[in-house]
Amino acid sequence: MRDPVPTSATGFALSGITNGARDFFKGGLDQLTGGGENEGEKTETGEDPEVVAARLEQEERRKEKHRKMEQEREKMREGIRSKYNIQKKEEGGMGMDFAEGRIGAARKKTPEELAAEMNAEDDSIIGQLGLTEHVEKAKTAVTGAFETVKGFLPFGK
Repeated sequence: MRDPVPTSATGFALSGITNGARDFFKGGLDQLTGGGENEGEKTETGEDPEVVAARLEQEERRKEKHRKMEQEREKMREGIRSKYNIQKKEEGGMGMDFAEGRIGAARKKTPEELAAEMNAEDDSIIGQLGLTEHVEKAKTAVTGAFETVKGFLPFGK
C-alpha cells in the first residue's frame, strides 16, 4: 500500500508543490522560464538578440510616431500663420534660446559676455584699484539709510 500523500489544511495534496519548489531551488528556474534552451545566443551585454531587436524596432516606431506628430503640428502652425499673416522667424547663426519669444523672459548671458562685462568694470579707476566690492557695499548701505530716513519724513511718502 502507498503512503498517504500529505495534505494541507484545505485538503489539497502538497506533493506537487514540494516537487516544484525542489526543482526551482535545484536550478529549475532556467527550465521554468525557458532560459536554458538558448544559452549560446546572447549578445556581449548578456541580452537575448530577439530582445535587442525588439527594443530597436520599438525605438524606431516611437521616433516615426514623434516625427509624424511634429509634421501635423507644423501644418497646424502654418495654418495659423497664414490665417493671421504671421511671418515665420528664420533661425539665424545662433541656436534658438528657450526664453526667446517669451514675454518677460530674460535672455541668459553667455560666459563670454559675462567675462567681457567684468573686464569693463575693471577698466574704471575703482575697478583697477580693486575697490568694486567695497563701492557696491557702500551703495547698498547708503540706499538703505536713505530709504529709512525717507520713511520718517512726511514728504518722502
